[in-house]
Amino acid sequence: MRYIILAAGKGTRLHPLTKKCPKCMYNLEADKSVIQTMIANIRLCDPSAEFIVVTGFMRKEIEEHLKDVVFVYNPFYEITNSIASLWFAKEYLTGDITILNADIVAEEKLIRNVIVQKLAGAKILLDSSIKQNGDYNVQVKDDIVVVMSKELTNYYGEYAGITKLDSSSAEILRQEVEYMIHDQNYDQWYENALVQLIFKNDFKLGFIDIAEYNWAEIDTVDDLITSKEIFSKRNY
Repeated sequence: MRYIILAAGKGTRLHPLTKKCPKCMYNLEADKSVIQTMIANIRLCDPSAEFIVVTGFMRKEIEEHLKDVVFVYNPFYEITNSIASLWFAKEYLTGDITILNADIVAEEKLIRNVIVQKLAGAKILLDSSIKQNGDYNVQVKDDIVVVMSKELTNYYGEYAGITKLDSSSAEILRQEVEYMIHDQNYDQWYENALVQLIFKNDFKLGFIDIAEYNWAEIDTVDDLITSKEIFSKRNY
């Protein structure tokens, strides 16, 4: 499977910690960063994994930090959001794909049981145990996502920063990303393209609830602590 990892952002919510170190290069141990660990552990579960890493902020440091991955550079990372990063990687939006934010930490069971699995259609990962203070939230009906937004106050769960696509849904997303970029929506999260597809095209976006697993997306200092705890309990 192909994995597109979005690592262009500056992590401003964690300043001053991230002024000279991208979130994804936060060390879980002395010599193991978040992004190194996720790539290594995905490879353990999916030996044929292909990685595309989209860089921006401190690109040289990230590129020197990783091996055996393809790098794509978003030169406009200062003034754009993740939709622009995905647009720069659009040629890789083919086949079975998992798109991950670079600041994700996940336990081995989650990687093995969900992240590396090929699935039909399009699905996002969410955590239904998070009902308050979610960062980017998801409302669902039956087995389908109704809407995702930072503005949702009543929601089923928090989005976990991971989207899984088969070849058909990857092509649909690629076309919508192209359309939104050409319409000058550079400041959007790429997930907003999925929301646009739901509203415009009745796109069927499913979800996988990962409430039973240990995971973190590093947005706060508390998340840094949680990510270290997850890593310390690893069994691989």
